[in-house]
Amino acid sequence: MSEYGFVSPILHRGSAALSLRFSFLFPFSRPAAHIWLNKPDVRSVYFSIMNHPLRGLSFIVAIVPSLFSDSALAQAPASDGFVSLFDGKSLAGWHVSAKTGHSRASENKSGGRWVIEGGAIVGSQDIKGNGGLIITDAQFGDFEVKLEMRNDFGPDSGLFLRSTEDGKAWQAMIDYHSGGNLMGIYGEGLGARPNVSNFNFKDKVTEISPTLTGEPNVPLPVLPEAWPHFWRHGQWNELRARIVGNPPHIITWINGVKIMEWQEKEVRHLAQGGIALQVHGGGDHTQEFVRYRNIQVKPLAPKN
Repeated sequence: MSEYGFVSPILHRGSAALSLRFSFLFPFSRPAAHIWLNKPDVRSVYFSIMNHPLRGLSFIVAIVPSLFSDSALAQAPASDGFVSLFDGKSLAGWHVSAKTGHSRASENKSGGRWVIEGGAIVGSQDIKGNGGLIITDAQFGDFEVKLEMRNDFGPDSGLFLRSTEDGKAWQAMIDYHSGGNLMGIYGEGLGARPNVSNFNFKDKVTEISPTLTGEPNVPLPVLPEAWPHFWRHGQWNELRARIVGNPPHIITWINGVKIMEWQEKEVRHLAQGGIALQVHGGGDHTQEFVRYRNIQVKPLAPKN
């Protein structure tokens, strides 16, 4: 036993349960895993063992509450190079676009309802079936973007990369509903190519099914049984995407874990555009909401 206490695995991939020291070291000479502690409200951690005799195992572990104070967890610094896109108080630097097909219910006169509530951008349909985009005034080429999300389970949304005013973009999907997925990659207005993902929600937000689409397939790095511990519905979770080059190379992450990767082979879209958030048209989602905060971007130097 360690005098520092234990962190016990809840779920694991492998043939045997293991006891972990609080130091996150096995009784070997080097660390066993990478740990992500990226949010003040984290009380469970997903990690994978790499470069170690036990590599290939994946865990969800529960953090012993007494080991970390809320203030200690809240003081984790932001990653270098990121700058804020949202001040938490206004929509300065953003504008609404009603030029997409998702705004047809209003005859493209409004692009959904976008307001600030509780330090977050909150979006919904403004009338039955009418959505749209909120898009940055600034244009970006190669960049990494991250944000925190706390959406209702039901409305369809998305994180648009290099978006045009009429919604053509490389989309990191936020299809947060039954049958949908998070952080798959979709060619919005680009002939639905690509359309790659590695899981779908079942009827409940706590249940997912591994469903690999696209070639090459990208395996789901999270066990379906671990999903309710990895993804904390009703709390703030981090989504992140990186786009580089044209044709672009796109990578997405959820809570620090890489979910999807795609290399486009053709130049089919602009080399730069806005960063946009979507409320999907159709149905009636006037009383269901998407919420985003801590939106940050890191411009990247173009690849030669």
